[in-house]
Amino acid sequence: MNATMKTLALLLAACTFTAPALAADPAAAATKNIVIVPGEFVDASGWHVVHDILSQKGYHVTVVPAAHATFEDDVAHARRVLMQQFGNVVLVGNGIGGAVIGNVGSGAKVKALVYVAAIAPEVGESPLQLLHGTGGMPAAIRADFAGYHWADRARFHDDFAADLTPNRANFLAASQTPVGLAFLGTPSYAALWHTKPSYAVVATEDRILAPDAQRMMYRRAHSQIVEIKGSHAVHMSRPEDVAQVIERAARDTL
Repeated sequence: MNATMKTLALLLAACTFTAPALAADPAAAATKNIVIVPGEFVDASGWHVVHDILSQKGYHVTVVPAAHATFEDDVAHARRVLMQQFGNVVLVGNGIGGAVIGNVGSGAKVKALVYVAAIAPEVGESPLQLLHGTGGMPAAIRADFAGYHWADRARFHDDFAADLTPNRANFLAASQTPVGLAFLGTPSYAALWHTKPSYAVVATEDRILAPDAQRMMYRRAHSQIVEIKGSHAVHMSRPEDVAQVIERAARDTL
């Protein structure tokens, strides 16, 4: 065997050896992923019951560790989580997390958007505009010297989570995650609900994001809308109902 033939033989052997590693993994392709971007003032742990319900039904659920300091940072965090998913994704946003999903879900693997008491900005609209939009923002929210916005701790139960027990709401108030003005004032540069199917939960007793503002945004997005009696913390007070809406989006699109 001359040198050329030996080289060809080695190349063929290498291709034969590496081909299985390059083959698509059917199990990975069949994975049904749900990625959740939390909203303002509470961290990702508020989604643990919804996570458990959906996980027990076979979905691969990930919650983005969003800090809400800047819009760009939250979008970057969400993109990193999306890149880790194998297979198609339903992308869920709560509160200001709705702005994130409307800007980060442009890839082909994202099959649907789900808004849970969330803003759904049009291009050029900022979270602050929408929070102060139709019906106003009755909750007491104040900025500190650094520009981070906090919900009034004394009114947190009534404003944010009136349908949770006082001790639970008090802990949420004590452990709240503030929102940076750099996030709230940043206009959306995309509105993917124009091109992706969307589903939406209107929290009918929400005092953070007015229910009429939610309805306006979801109607213009042509979302499939479900109204649930609940506060802005509807994903904690009514987790089974919220999980049902997310599962409907998954069944329809994944």
